[in-house]
Amino acid sequence: MASEEASLRALESLMTEFFHDCTTNERKREIEELLDNFAQQIGAWRLCLYFLSSTRNDYVMMYSLTVFENLINKMWLGVPSQDKMEIRSCLPKLLLAHHKTLPYFIRNKLCKVIVDIGRQDWPMFYHDFFTNILQLIQSPVTTPLGLIMLKTTSEELACPREDLSVARKEELRKLLLDQVQTVLGLLTGILETVWDKHSVTAATPPPSPTSGESGDLLSNLLQSPSSAKLLNQPIPILDAESEYICSLALECLAHLFSWIPLSASITPSLLTTIFHFARFGCDIRARKMASVNGSSQNCVLGQERGRLGVLAMSCINELMSKNCVPMEFEEYLLRMFQQTFYLLQKITKDNNAHTVKSRLEELDESYIEKFTDFLRLFVSVHLRRIESYSQFPVVEFLTLLFKYTFHQPTHEGYFSCLDIWTLFLDYLTSKIKSRLGDKEAVLNRYEDALVLLLTEVLNRIQFRYNQAQLEELDDETLDDDQTEWQRYLRQSLEVVAKVMELLPTHAFSTLFPVLQDNLEVYLGLQQFIVTSGSGHRLNITAENDCRRLHCSLRDLSSLLQAVGRLAEYFIGDVFAARFSDALTVVERLVKVTLYGSQIKLYNIETAVPSVLKPDLIDVHAQSLAALQAYSHWLAQYCSEAHRQNTQQFVTLISTTMDAVTPLISTKVQDKLLLSACHLLVSLATTVRPVFLISIPAVQKVFNRITDASAQRLVDKAQVLVCRALSNILLLPWPNLPENEQQWPVRSINHASLISALSRDYRNLKPNAVAPQRKMPLDDTKVIIHQTLSVLEDIVENISGESTKSRQICYQSLQESVQVSLALFPAFIHQSDVTDEMLSFFLTLFRGLRVQMGVPFTEQIIQTFLNMFTREQLAESILHEGSTGCRVVEKFLKILQVVVQEPGQVFKPFLPSIISLCMEQVYPIIAEAFGQSFLQPDIHLFKQNLFYLETLNTKQKLYHKKIFRTAMLFQFVNVLLQVLVHKSHDLLQEEIGIAIYNMASVDFDGFFAAFLPEFLTSCDGVDANQKNVLGRNFKMDRDLPSFTQNVHRLVNDLRYYRLCNDSLPPGTVKL
Repeated sequence: MASEEASLRALESLMTEFFHDCTTNERKREIEELLDNFAQQIGAWRLCLYFLSSTRNDYVMMYSLTVFENLINKMWLGVPSQDKMEIRSCLPKLLLAHHKTLPYFIRNKLCKVIVDIGRQDWPMFYHDFFTNILQLIQSPVTTPLGLIMLKTTSEELACPREDLSVARKEELRKLLLDQVQTVLGLLTGILETVWDKHSVTAATPPPSPTSGESGDLLSNLLQSPSSAKLLNQPIPILDAESEYICSLALECLAHLFSWIPLSASITPSLLTTIFHFARFGCDIRARKMASVNGSSQNCVLGQERGRLGVLAMSCINELMSKNCVPMEFEEYLLRMFQQTFYLLQKITKDNNAHTVKSRLEELDESYIEKFTDFLRLFVSVHLRRIESYSQFPVVEFLTLLFKYTFHQPTHEGYFSCLDIWTLFLDYLTSKIKSRLGDKEAVLNRYEDALVLLLTEVLNRIQFRYNQAQLEELDDETLDDDQTEWQRYLRQSLEVVAKVMELLPTHAFSTLFPVLQDNLEVYLGLQQFIVTSGSGHRLNITAENDCRRLHCSLRDLSSLLQAVGRLAEYFIGDVFAARFSDALTVVERLVKVTLYGSQIKLYNIETAVPSVLKPDLIDVHAQSLAALQAYSHWLAQYCSEAHRQNTQQFVTLISTTMDAVTPLISTKVQDKLLLSACHLLVSLATTVRPVFLISIPAVQKVFNRITDASAQRLVDKAQVLVCRALSNILLLPWPNLPENEQQWPVRSINHASLISALSRDYRNLKPNAVAPQRKMPLDDTKVIIHQTLSVLEDIVENISGESTKSRQICYQSLQESVQVSLALFPAFIHQSDVTDEMLSFFLTLFRGLRVQMGVPFTEQIIQTFLNMFTREQLAESILHEGSTGCRVVEKFLKILQVVVQEPGQVFKPFLPSIISLCMEQVYPIIAEAFGQSFLQPDIHLFKQNLFYLETLNTKQKLYHKKIFRTAMLFQFVNVLLQVLVHKSHDLLQEEIGIAIYNMASVDFDGFFAAFLPEFLTSCDGVDANQKNVLGRNFKMDRDLPSFTQNVHRLVNDLRYYRLCNDSLPPGTVKL
């Protein structure tokens, strides 16, 4: 006894020292080692049992429980049966004796340890494990403890995390399912008893003018008056212990519902009871009473009541998320929806908008989140099922959802509700497409709701109506490549666009007048521009006027985006019917873009430059982007105009070019410059008017880009402008015969354009007659990058066009291509340059290989084959990281393009390409991949597994003879070992699929040779266990069954090793 006492004191002292601020890391490691060694001793548990019953030190109790946890989960098989019996008897007694005084985290840990024993031994050796839990729940004194045990059992046995054999996992789930009906009955009883007990004492308040909650809508939702009456009962005031018991019962239900199937065990009375508790979340009266009574205890009570509502909604949502609904459960679902919409009506009840919003603000944020989740699940999973029920009033539901959406107290809440509307609109659109005959009837049913939605969403994106909320949105910090404001706008515009698709006329007549109002303000700014010493100034200086202008410009920018988003609904079959609306929009947009460019609003001085200047630039950029969105409409107009030869179309295009040209300048901000460039590309590529090249503004752009002395635009803009100019000359004009395409003159112009663009690049070519002065490497790299990015883009954009266009393109590029080939060997060790050059060549091979001809193609391929020696490949793949891998990948893609070319043209190259790939490329790639799979870096592992699978998809890598014979099963072995060691558990699914793809190349070899060999080489398992593992791996050849067998093999192999490790040394295994 004295030695136990001494050990306890020593342990307490060590623990206190370990957690003390002054203890060094080195000393902590020493203590850790000491404690680990103690835990590994056979019989250490006896001391820990003593510690648990004799100490009040939290650290010591936690450590002792960890020793038990380790013993049960990792050493249990080797523990003598007498000791196991003692542990199974002592720990529950300890829990019963001390559960009320133990800190909650120690109590919960002790519960978990007892459940761990149940996971190993129930029912064979621990037959009363579950019965004990049920008894605890049924005894009022230990109900909370029983519920904690029940929830822990559901967590640990239904989805066990520790290593157990697959057979045991399946057995446990079956055992638990057998208990579900009993457990649900008990939980229903607990919740009903608490509710009924407290309802009796709740005084029924006298009817008041505002208490008419069972109006028409409610009687529609709840068919039986008794249901409405039931839900209208006042919510009882619970004492603290009852609240605690109910919260535990609801937590148990939520976890049980996450894994049990929907069945008759989930009774109507249970569902009704859960809904009673869901009402706690929207009971503002109780929260107000708590805050009025003032004491902190009352406030905590108010929060607890809210939490009961949150937990009840969690239960409801677990049931809602199940897509597979048995026929007999559908009626229950309908009842659930009716009861939840009663709650929704309660939350949104009041005609005074401010009151609804303030009501939502007073509710627990988690409750609102859960309620929104419910609505999302209802619309996404169940609406199609429920809408057909005549007793379910969908339109009234939408009315409630509308109120709920537009009174959300937070931006996130509003975003989530917009998602629900998007789901609803998608549902409606697909329903109409599948039942075109009913289109009018369906639309008439929902028209009012949709118009209301559209109007309100448009109001919400305008500062004019919603300034306070919009100013809270962050428009600077990027999250997933967009700011909070951009996300808000994008989601809102998606809803607008989806309504436009369903109700085009309504949507246009709602949106256009609003746009028009803001345009008037913008177009009226000209009268306030005055000339100052340094240029032009906007003479609006009063703070209030500046603020109003700022709001108007922000709104105009948003509305321009909205108008652009709707462009797709004016083209195709409806072009003629909606022509006048579209023409009105396009004419306004052309006018606005020209106005902005002519008076140079982007360069104007303002009273608040940090605010108004970005606003003016943004409006200008958005007007160009909106006009670009109508390029397909302009293209359709172009073909109509060609037939009618209308001057109106010519004016639209030439005025647009007058707006674009002044913006193609280094003096213009990037945002505006790029918008102008994108519009120019669309005019050149999508619209393609014959007269485009003859417009003076376009000539101006040609001159600017080909002028060697002009300052180069930023890379992205330069590429876009060059693409546009090249496309103007190369793309065939629509609706014109070949003999009217003016190819000879266009060919000459294109050659001079490319010559000007590649001037500096062509001068890099080594010249034997007059050797040049050596240029610094960095300058050379800049020239290579700038030129190749432009030329590659030009080729890529022409690759799908007519033969004539590609011929002209290649003639213009011929000299630059030859220069590239001459430069290539000099840069073979500069992987960044090689990467760009190979990108260019790959684009050439994909788009212009026929135009390049066989002799030159042969010269290129031969150069590459000579350069990519085994050593060079190894350097690229093994030592230069991702850039080197990209180089080799592009090289292989070029070879692939050549090999796949139909006909006899490139057949002579096949032998040398195949020999290079087989003897040099594949072995090195395999070596590199194999090495990476042994590294702990999960990102590298994932990337290389993806590359390996891609190589197989595109090049049939696993089928290649050299891979099959020398590498296939080595890779399978490595991937299986990775699964066994749990080092990359996040990629379990991907690894399983890769193993299947490799094994499927030779299933017979896998089952007959590899699997037995793999099992033979496995250490830590005996011959009998290896036989069981082999027998359990069924010879299934479909992907789901095969990967299931792989994961079973891995799981059980780990389990057997764990069992064997837990046996004492020298144990004889039979």
